[in-house]
Amino acid sequence: MSSFIEISEVGPRDGLQSIKRIMPLAAKKAWITAEAACGVPEIEVGSFVPKKLLPQLADTAELVAHARSISGLKVAVLVPNLRGAQDAIKAGAHKITIPLSASETHSLANVNRTHVQMLTAVRDIADLIKTLPADERPFFEGGISTAFGCTLEGTVPQAKILELASALMDAGCDEVGLSDTTGYAVPNHVVSLVKAVKAEVGEQNLTGLHLHNTRGLGLTNVYAALDHGITTIDASLGGIGGCPFAPGASGNIVTEDLVFMLDSTGYETGIDLEALLKVRDIVTDALPGELMYGFVPDAGLPKL
Repeated sequence: MSSFIEISEVGPRDGLQSIKRIMPLAAKKAWITAEAACGVPEIEVGSFVPKKLLPQLADTAELVAHARSISGLKVAVLVPNLRGAQDAIKAGAHKITIPLSASETHSLANVNRTHVQMLTAVRDIADLIKTLPADERPFFEGGISTAFGCTLEGTVPQAKILELASALMDAGCDEVGLSDTTGYAVPNHVVSLVKAVKAEVGEQNLTGLHLHNTRGLGLTNVYAALDHGITTIDASLGGIGGCPFAPGASGNIVTEDLVFMLDSTGYETGIDLEALLKVRDIVTDALPGELMYGFVPDAGLPKL
């Protein structure tokens, strides 16, 4: 069990993609700069998708350039295909995640690709990365979306998750991740799936989870996973976001609440929580009227 848990802030991507209003580029830069200054080690700054699909993320290349200027910050992006990976590499992202939905119905709704087509894209991206000098290669993660269930297809058999995890590693990913895209996960399912995937692809090849708080179990699911080799957790400032192509999939884990829970239970995050709470002002000022969530922001920090 690691005492240090890395929090990957996904608000600038997963949070903003679900909000119709477009946050100004200057505000996004201020948000990223402020979170990095709080000690957040990794930020997913956007996604390289066609502007017509997600105009909220059309400035991702500019955000990668800005984030790369921040010393010590790992700059992550999401890509749906080879073209997106090419753009991500050109921009200089440190980490690339490609989403492969365990539910093929969701895959078709999300990226308009079957499993076979997505795995072909993964191989093409891995081959592209191999052509780069070793010190210029981004970390390549295969994220298994709807791993805990799908609002479109229902339960996804564990055998399918294991099959896809193995296929992603064989296709050239550096690691796989599990995503509770629809907020279906419960603690015992999280533990059993994490253990099964690790047994399938290797202990070191699954370290991260992307969990939602849709049904109020986000932090409980995190805590259940921490004893089983999970060391990276995605979260979104104010809990904003969710997949726009999975009905009812609102509610990312609130970064502020996650930091508080980890700090309070003996884990290390390296994040200044008091400073992080102030970052919310940047988001609320840029997105007036958008709901922000979190128990710690509402209640405040306890007196010591």
